[in-house]
Amino acid sequence: MSIATISRRAALVLCVAGTLSTASFAWAQGGAPTYNVGATATGVPFTFLDVKTNSIQGMMVDTVTAVGKAGGFNVNVQQTAFAALIPSLTSSKIDIISAAMLKTPARQQVVDFSDPVYSYGEGLIVKSEDNKAYTTLDELKGETVGAQVGTVFLDMLNKKGIFKEVRSYDSIADMTRDLSLGRIKAGLGDQPLIAYQLRQHAFPGVKLVTNYKSVNVGDVCLVVRKGDNETLAKVNKAIAQIKADGTLAKIIQKWGL
Repeated sequence: MSIATISRRAALVLCVAGTLSTASFAWAQGGAPTYNVGATATGVPFTFLDVKTNSIQGMMVDTVTAVGKAGGFNVNVQQTAFAALIPSLTSSKIDIISAAMLKTPARQQVVDFSDPVYSYGEGLIVKSEDNKAYTTLDELKGETVGAQVGTVFLDMLNKKGIFKEVRSYDSIADMTRDLSLGRIKAGLGDQPLIAYQLRQHAFPGVKLVTNYKSVNVGDVCLVVRKGDNETLAKVNKAIAQIKADGTLAKIIQKWGL
């Protein structure tokens, strides 16, 4: 074989390798594929940064890990801001989103969602001394309210068009801080996330409104790139398995959801 032929073949191998995703390249090396997973550091108990281990932990981390085990692939969980999750996925910086992200028609236009792993709606939070029994958002007409940036709840408040001001926050912790200081009248957020952190005394000076009825109930799923049917099929098959064998139920129970 001539040197020129060897060089051409080597160039072809490098060219092909350069087009493979992280997961595909790991598979090509003969091992189980590894998928980069985006998760947030501020979504307790779904995803959060464990300062003791400096790693992302939570219900959705346990879930994607169990899905990987059932589906025959490894996961590399990476800390990603909530608003950056979908951009990171579509730009191939990550392969899967595993966070407290609700499935919505708008999001379905740009990404693909797996079968549901958990369902919940929004929770309304107010100052601890606010004893009004709010049942709908209409009772907050003319007030200043808030929600986390990138969430369906922020869109929900903006679309209502009845508030004096709608403020956006990078995290629920930032929102509850403003709420406790009286800078906003009320806030919307993931009900189980807020309930969990209130039980941990993480948000002093605020409370969930028990009379409020969620109107934006949705499914939490794993999320893959639009058109990545191979990964989606693999993930859905694994989700069905961990539902059937009780693994998912144990994970949900572990995190008190």
